[in-house]
Amino acid sequence: MARQELAQYLRDRRAALRPHEIGLTETGTARRTPGLRREEVAELAHMSVDYYTRLEQARGPRPSARILDALARALRLTPAERSHLFRLAGSTAPPGTSAVRRVRPHVARMLDRLPETGAIVTDAAYHVVAWNPLAQALLGADLGDGTTNLARRRFLGQGRTYESSGAEEFGHIAVARLRRAADRYPHDPQLAALLAELHEGSEEFRQIWQTHPVHAPGHRTKTLDHPEAGALRLNCDVLLVPEDDQEVVLMTADPGSPAVRALRRLARQAT
Repeated sequence: MARQELAQYLRDRRAALRPHEIGLTETGTARRTPGLRREEVAELAHMSVDYYTRLEQARGPRPSARILDALARALRLTPAERSHLFRLAGSTAPPGTSAVRRVRPHVARMLDRLPETGAIVTDAAYHVVAWNPLAQALLGADLGDGTTNLARRRFLGQGRTYESSGAEEFGHIAVARLRRAADRYPHDPQLAALLAELHEGSEEFRQIWQTHPVHAPGHRTKTLDHPEAGALRLNCDVLLVPEDDQEVVLMTADPGSPAVRALRRLARQAT
């Protein structure tokens, strides 16, 4: 436990939070600093002022996960700030109760700045939660209805499916990620329903699930048999959005290749 660093972090976050941000009026006794008072943070976190004061003075005991969660809520910490708080206290931040299905605006805007790259964002359960026009041209118009799940598409044939040289490998990748999601979000009803559907509807999924596959996201190359553009050799690279347990998948082609020219044509048609 980094006691001094934790104390400083709590003081800094308290000073950065303005009373009006938590619904407090700034009338009455003048504040010596623009941030919250210790007693206000303690009240928001449902703990004694003495206990919170000792934490800020690096004199308190190692706080439990429950205390840290309460402090994170009281101080309006972002997911990344919450994780940092837990690390300073010598703990690992537990995940939220369900997979994050919203997309941060800056991530969504990034997709639109990649005109010759097909890009999608998937959540921990392989729901496609954001995409750009070229990705839709590559992967099918049904991508735009906002209900596409790549695991359902792969194992249950839901939505447009193309022949791909990486289909077998992706099956193992998908199961590995879904197994990881099941461990992280055991009380997520949507995830539980998806896993039940896949177990019931796909013998292949059940067989791969039993092998406990493990996979780290990274670079892959596959050939996609597109109905209009033909066989496209694509590079697939994954960027992580760790605070939301999401992945940005980027689909590109090698410079000067027939595939890159096909991507440009598809991009023009998609705009």
